[in-house]
Amino acid sequence: MIKTQNLTMHYGPVRALDRVSFEVKQGEIVGLLGPNGAGKSTTMKILTTYLHPTSGTAIVGGMDVLENPLGVRKVIGYLPEVLPLYMDMEVRSYLNFVGRSRGLDGARLRERRDVVVEECGLKPMYRKIVRELSKGYRQRTALAQALIHDPDIIILDEPTSGLDPHQIIEIRELVRGLAKGKTVILSTHILQEVEATADRIVIINRGRIVGDGTLQELRARAKKYERTEVSVKGDRPEIERLLSGLDGTQRVEYVGGTDGFVTFRIVGKTGTEQWREIGKLAKLKSWELRELTERPLSLEETFLALTEPEPAAVSDSDKGEAQ
Repeated sequence: MIKTQNLTMHYGPVRALDRVSFEVKQGEIVGLLGPNGAGKSTTMKILTTYLHPTSGTAIVGGMDVLENPLGVRKVIGYLPEVLPLYMDMEVRSYLNFVGRSRGLDGARLRERRDVVVEECGLKPMYRKIVRELSKGYRQRTALAQALIHDPDIIILDEPTSGLDPHQIIEIRELVRGLAKGKTVILSTHILQEVEATADRIVIINRGRIVGDGTLQELRARAKKYERTEVSVKGDRPEIERLLSGLDGTQRVEYVGGTDGFVTFRIVGKTGTEQWREIGKLAKLKSWELRELTERPLSLEETFLALTEPEPAAVSDSDKGEAQ
């Protein structure tokens, strides 16, 4: 449904996108994740035909965004970061206006308006002026305008920006519910948003794709070590000494203790399956075991690992000065 190939965008001397390539399949919810200024909004604006890329191609709904921009606009629903609302209109009038702009009229317009009002939970605010709405309801109204023409593809740019925790949960659940049968791409810099909403994650940093896959796939790519936590009953120094002596162990971190149990986090080389060795040790020493579990990278740790700055190149002259 969406495919970009070597998408590049320059703003004067600044390269906002650098050969960005990714795909979104039908029915997927894909999160475009990256820090502020990474190139997320630029990508969204190209996909929605607001911007022309410097080079590369973007295909949306089988159509090239440069060759058939009007066709692309017909099959997408777009929620930009800056909400496209007319503050002095009633919610009802605004949705009627957007529907007519999208080519709807008569019974079809009424049908779609009633559907999005119901789906977006706007019934209590139907006759309210937009400027009188809370931020959460303004977000719902803007989402309703993106859905009123029943698009196949929904593009959301920072859909929960500026909302409080309750509103974030409401919009998140709304997106998950509305996404059934639709293809959704949403951009955000909020890690929990992607983790809770997306089927697949595309990480962009400094204009480049640095990760593309499920959370499990990205964790595997970013994984530089294994982490295992164990909680056993016994003498802390003795247990720490034995855990430190296991093959592949790089360090042992004391987490805490309660009721005679001590908990350690063991960091070791990848592929060593530390939990097996720890389990064997616990059996050999007859330790009373309360917990033994692997601790995979969190999304935050995965994100940081994939977006960490590249080490600066050292020139020959720098090396000479250092010597």
